[in-house]
This record gives sequence, structure tokens and C-alpha cells, in this order.
Amino acid sequence: MKHIIFVLILTLSFSSCKSSKRPKSKKSPSSKVITKKTKNPRKTTHNIANYTTTDKIINHANTFKGVKYKWGGTTKAGMDCSGLIYESFRVNDIYLPRISRDMAKKGTKIALKQVQKGDLLFFRTSKNRRNAINHVGLVTYVKSGTIKFIHATTSKGVITSLFSETYWNKAFVEARRVL
Repeated sequence: MKHIIFVLILTLSFSSCKSSKRPKSKKSPSSKVITKKTKNPRKTTHNIANYTTTDKIINHANTFKGVKYKWGGTTKAGMDCSGLIYESFRVNDIYLPRISRDMAKKGTKIALKQVQKGDLLFFRTSKNRRNAINHVGLVTYVKSGTIKFIHATTSKGVITSLFSETYWNKAFVEARRVL
């Protein structure tokens, strides 16, 4: 008997937990969202006009982080490695060839120890019939021998990698400065 009374009380308490909806009034002041424009502290302290061309190129490339890989892609719908570099330079009025092996003919070849932000790293990631360069990345960070670069990979899309990773170190062909 106690068990039945307990279940009955429990059932009644749950049935009374229903929330009630208030009818929305079209003129209700609470339904309006009011926003106030405020200065973005990041924009005021990092005025884009003070950025170097290198910074602008790297910043644009970083806007594609996480974009999936698409062969021949140059948009946020899909990006390939040379498309990422091509677009990042193009929006800053620097025109490079669209294909990584052709990009590798531009600028000045430099030693790896001379690499700076904005330089390009070229790789041979597969044995192809031409044994040619088929991948490119943009150097985004250099400090104390650590080199980071942004690029588009077939498996992970647009990412930043460390040059010290074995795969990239073994596939490396040359570095070039185009700025």
C-alpha cells in the first residue's frame, strides 16, 4: 500500500512540472535585442595598417585553418596547399604561380637556417614520375630553431605543422624567399 501511495504522489508531482508558455507580444520590449557597438580592443591595439605585408599574408592564411582539403581549391569550401599560398599572397597584390612546383621557381633559394616568417617551404611528399615538388607551406613562426608552417594536407585540411616532424623533415626539398 505504501508503495502505491508513493508512486501516486510521484506521478502527481511530475505531472505538475509542466512549464507554461507566455504568449509573445509583438510589441514587448523584452523581445528586442539591443546591442551597443564597442571598440574591439584587439583591433585598436593591433591596427592592421601597422602590419607588415608578411603579417597580412600569414593572417589571411590563418583564416583558412580547419578548411577541408580540396584538390584545386582556393576558397573556404575547400583548399589545396598551393591554393592556400596563392590566395594568401594574391589578396596582398603579390601574384605567384598557382602550382607548387612553379612557385618553387620564384624568389630566392635560401638555406633552412635563414628561414623567416613569410618564406615558403617546398616538399616532395610522394614518388612521382617527375620526382618533382608537389607540396608547399608558408612559414608562420621561427624561433630558436623551431619552424612552424601553415599548409593544406589531404588528410587534415589546412593546419599548422612543425618542420621538425619526421615526415616533413624527410620530404623537405628547399626554402625560398619571395618577399
